[in-house]
Amino acid sequence: MANILLFFRSKPLFSSLKKYNYAFFAMFLCSFTSYGQHSIRGTVVDEANQAVAGATIAIKSTSTSTVTDANGQFSITTDQPLPLTITINFLGYKPQEIAINDTSEPVIITLAEDVNQLDETVVVGYTTAKRSSYTGSVAVVNATELDKLQITSIGKALQGTVPGLQSIAQAGQPGSDAELFVRGVGSVNASTSPLYVVDGIPGANPNQLNPKDIQSISVLKDATASALYGSRGANGVIVVTTKSGDLNSKPSVNFSANYGYTGRAVADYDYLSAQEYYELQWEAIRNTQLDQGKSTAEAAQYATDYLVDGSLKVNIFGPQYPDPVGTDGRLAAGATPLWNDDWGKAISRPGRRQQYDLSISGGSVNTKYYFSGGYLNEEGWIKTSNFERYNLRTNVQSKVNSWFDIGANVSLSSGFQRSPSQSDSNQGNFANFQRLISNIYPVYERNPDGSFVLDENGNRKWDYGIWRPTTAASGVNILGSAEHAISGTRTDAVLLGTNLNITFMKGLFLRTTASIDYRAGSSHSYSHPYYSTGVMTEGAGSASRRADRTLNYTVNSFLNYAFNLNGGKHSISLLAGPEIYVNQTSELSGSRSGFQVLGKTEPSAGTVSGVFNGTSADYRLGSWLSQLNYDYLGRYHFSASFRRDGSSRFSKQARWGNFWSVGAAWNVKQENFLKDVSSIDNLNLRFSYGAQGNDNVGNYAYGGFYSIYNSLDMLGLLPSDLPTPNLKWETNLNLNFGADISLFNNRLIAQIDVFDRQSKDLLFTKPLAPSTGYDGIDANIGSLSNRGIDGQITGALIRNNDFRWNATLNFGHYTNKITKLPQDEILTGSIGQYGNTKKMIEGGSIYDFYIKEWAGVNPENGKATWYKDIVDEAGNVTGRTTTENQTEATPYFQGSSLPDLYGGLSNSFSYKGFELSFLLSYNIGGKIFDGDQPMIMHLGSAPGRNWSKEALSRWTPENTDTDFPRLSYVSDPWNTIPSTRFLFNATYARLRNINLSYALPRNLVSKWSLTDVRLRLVGENLLTFYGHKGLDPEQTVSGSTYYRYPAQKAYSLVLNVSF
Repeated sequence: MANILLFFRSKPLFSSLKKYNYAFFAMFLCSFTSYGQHSIRGTVVDEANQAVAGATIAIKSTSTSTVTDANGQFSITTDQPLPLTITINFLGYKPQEIAINDTSEPVIITLAEDVNQLDETVVVGYTTAKRSSYTGSVAVVNATELDKLQITSIGKALQGTVPGLQSIAQAGQPGSDAELFVRGVGSVNASTSPLYVVDGIPGANPNQLNPKDIQSISVLKDATASALYGSRGANGVIVVTTKSGDLNSKPSVNFSANYGYTGRAVADYDYLSAQEYYELQWEAIRNTQLDQGKSTAEAAQYATDYLVDGSLKVNIFGPQYPDPVGTDGRLAAGATPLWNDDWGKAISRPGRRQQYDLSISGGSVNTKYYFSGGYLNEEGWIKTSNFERYNLRTNVQSKVNSWFDIGANVSLSSGFQRSPSQSDSNQGNFANFQRLISNIYPVYERNPDGSFVLDENGNRKWDYGIWRPTTAASGVNILGSAEHAISGTRTDAVLLGTNLNITFMKGLFLRTTASIDYRAGSSHSYSHPYYSTGVMTEGAGSASRRADRTLNYTVNSFLNYAFNLNGGKHSISLLAGPEIYVNQTSELSGSRSGFQVLGKTEPSAGTVSGVFNGTSADYRLGSWLSQLNYDYLGRYHFSASFRRDGSSRFSKQARWGNFWSVGAAWNVKQENFLKDVSSIDNLNLRFSYGAQGNDNVGNYAYGGFYSIYNSLDMLGLLPSDLPTPNLKWETNLNLNFGADISLFNNRLIAQIDVFDRQSKDLLFTKPLAPSTGYDGIDANIGSLSNRGIDGQITGALIRNNDFRWNATLNFGHYTNKITKLPQDEILTGSIGQYGNTKKMIEGGSIYDFYIKEWAGVNPENGKATWYKDIVDEAGNVTGRTTTENQTEATPYFQGSSLPDLYGGLSNSFSYKGFELSFLLSYNIGGKIFDGDQPMIMHLGSAPGRNWSKEALSRWTPENTDTDFPRLSYVSDPWNTIPSTRFLFNATYARLRNINLSYALPRNLVSKWSLTDVRLRLVGENLLTFYGHKGLDPEQTVSGSTYYRYPAQKAYSLVLNVSF
């Protein structure tokens, strides 16, 4: 080699080329580089030719990727040789693959909206699944739908959005949640609530989450979907998945600001005016005097004289009208009220609602992240009610190497709720106080001329009305009491989840998760010794403190194996492993009274000892579970699962239970006879059957309990419950048939399911003979059935470049039937002073009303009447008649509180940058007992209490055809017994949400280096369509109201900014 070089160096040719050797070398490198690297440029737009920002562009089969900028543009460089394939993905659009043969010109990529819900991936059980191959029944609410709502709790977010799910807000109190029922009511005495799973953590409280952090909510409704959760899946499972970042994506920042107001969603009952009240109270007094034998003139004169000083104790018309109502029963000429106080308005306010959220997400080649923070402050329309919450969250997932992944998510929240007393008839209930006292009584103290009485500082003084009648909240002013009172509950929560994945070979990996759910609550209440009653009384005033702690932790480890056989014709996946769940709770509470030093609010300042209580409980669940999924030719799908649970809630001999499911699905579209039918895009038939359990019957349910007594300072124990070593799980057997179909290029999508849910081994108290000393013993001796149908229909009614109209209708229907009871009948549904309102018998429903039937007002004398059976000497019913004695009236079955049909209707309209959407929930059929209205339906025997406007239609000799009895100053129990007089049809519809948004043009916001700027007007519960004025039709599933906090409406302006 050295000789060759020497040879060329001696030649003139080599010398002439030497000076060009560097140039040749540089040209060689340039040509090599030109061959090895390609820069692909382009723009991604949607079908309306609007830029799509944030779409992921990746080189197929490599880790090279990028995201589009605010103008939808991208540039990606690769050393892969041409031709190559790039993939384009963006949430809500169909993924695309495009072959690149030439990089000299930029490419234009148009994404089509993905409206085929049957092809989406859903989170189910401990895995994910393609809806088109899934054998179970699942409904999904995604982040796009949630973002339109203005919510503080997850349960309320599901109202009207999920077929087969009843979401019933028990109260309008800010921060309160809704009752959820998946496909009916599966238990009588045990829990009926579904299991929440948050990021794989079972039993977590989702209301500690910020709804803005949620990516999707999956509602698992049948055996295939919920059997893997075994003893906790009997009432359905709700899986909440939070947001995460994307690999190979630049940081994306989202900010949202929400500001608005809250108010009462349903107007209260109509009440008598001051003039009407005085005249009708006069009439009640006059009628009573007539009944006692007085002449017409004597009775009228007595009523005029007694009305103010003897009955109402107030003269709103002033001293110049000492007898405001004359002997003719009419208000004196010229008499006008000196004040127009309104207790309903006094306790109300336009509450403010503000919410601010900030998140940042993104990822590198191997790690993706999501961080967020949020603040919410919502004032209720009732004074003293509000909810405040702070949230922090982080989700991180990292691929350490080719065989090891690790991740963690942490959620921190701190919430404070002030909730006035509700669901009670007492005088401290803000929601009910305006019904206890008429507006003829002033809110603030008044002088004889109607002017305000002022204190030494010139401030108005609350009127506690010590002089008022006892039936008009004498000595109570709820606003004055609240001004110096303390009442609130703080809840701090930490939700920590970790996971690691070890891949042993292709298709075989081990996933282990460990999670901690910690919640600490504390509450403090204090009532002022003076401002509670308006009088400083020895021993008055009270304070209490409560602290509770909940610690849940879950550890599981599952081996997953997926493989194909025979060239991919057979696809099999297996999952198996153990899980341990531990729940520990504790609570301490104490109170004292007798606060003599003003300004001291802690219990230690009380001079009179109160009560002190403490409890703790420990619940453990050990499980083994497995799942098998099999797919043949991509069209036949089979699944099976098995779980064995051991619960500490039962004795050793009954501790373990087995829960299982089998399912099958047939993708008919893949068959040759349908492949070429262009109008059908997808057709899937499903079947599942299985057993789930319910162990939520209380801790230590099997043990015999003792009551502890203090007898002359000596400890005493008294057996209170017999031991039940054979007590076991309640079991649900679920059968489901379903069909999914997509038509006309996914313009019409329908899902429908028919189900049969049999609940057996239900917990009841079996009656025992009185000679045993016990009323009964708990046993698994009941069963009931829920059968029904639910479904959803989605249509893309108009779809073009400028205008789109999408509509979705979901529905649910079921019948509830008791098939076994421990005795012939059980009276239930007790409501305060009304007593029982329902009766359970075999063949009936658990929510059948069993009350007396209203027969109207006797036109002869104005008395209330009810129906009663006529019984012969042999005890046979031969007919029926009416009675004025309510104790003789016969109760009858009067229908069920359960609806015939329920669901929601949503529509969205979009035109260029504008979008209008609304959600209407509905309830058709069923009955509701109005337990609030009777409070204001007295006949004059409760002077000073507020009075319904219906009293204007009372019976008089001139008005005999009426539904309101004759007035009387003598107490009449007509409104204190449950009857059909106060039973109403429960059909209603409510405008849950309306949303109008405008997105600024992308070419404008891109100049500000932003990707999206959107303004929205949002309304919640703005309209309610219901026939019975004054009643909020959204009540508990039992169909009875009892002085609860009515629903709340809200309207807000929202700003969303992304960059």
